[in-house]
Amino acid sequence: MGSDGDKKPKRVGLMTRLRNYFFTGLVITGPVGITLYLSWSLIHLIDAWVKPFLPALYNPDNYLSVEVPGFGLFAALVAITVIGFLAANIAGRSFISVGESILGRMPLVRNLYSALKQIFETVLNEKGGNFTKAGLIEYPRKGLWAIVFLATDTKGEVAACLKDDADTISVFLPTTPNPTSGFLLFVPREDIIELSMSVEDAAKLVISAGLVSPEYPKLLEGNDKRAVEKHQRKKANKDSRGEKDVVAQ
Repeated sequence: MGSDGDKKPKRVGLMTRLRNYFFTGLVITGPVGITLYLSWSLIHLIDAWVKPFLPALYNPDNYLSVEVPGFGLFAALVAITVIGFLAANIAGRSFISVGESILGRMPLVRNLYSALKQIFETVLNEKGGNFTKAGLIEYPRKGLWAIVFLATDTKGEVAACLKDDADTISVFLPTTPNPTSGFLLFVPREDIIELSMSVEDAAKLVISAGLVSPEYPKLLEGNDKRAVEKHQRKKANKDSRGEKDVVAQ
């Protein structure tokens, strides 16, 4: 009888190899195909919205034998840019103020407009307001950790109502696999472990439910370990102070 080392590796059947080739090709072509399909569909959708509002002279469908895809998208980009240019001067701002005052008198429309305006200003604000870092907090209980996106220091009435003197920060706790929904939490800064990964990598980790993990350079391993140890020491000191206060009472 031969030893285990003499055993020949099991040959993979033809159908198994073909199946592996198929799934490998699907992994490569799937994202590309879906991206192209969604992009093409979005272009046609915008064209269908914009082209009916174009003057007949500027609509290429009226004098060309073939349809020009993307012309409606181009016209929309030009129109949005022109509106932004006009809104940058005094006359444009006055016109916008009049329009907003009219919308403000409509009970249902004003709430929808105000919410959408705040969302767009927050997302598209180039001077700040976007998430800049990702972190970890113990949630929903001690010993379980969740990824959060760090927003800003707690301000306004919320900061005034917090009786604890600890420095708190507002964070967004995303849900999986849809990171656009989640929870707004106000957490003491000392309870947050800041991660070295970017916000984009953290979002990929959330969307993939942990299946897609960003590369982790060895150079950062020591820094993150020290951050965890520092957090643990702070928690231990905080717990010991709480126990002393209870005993003193």
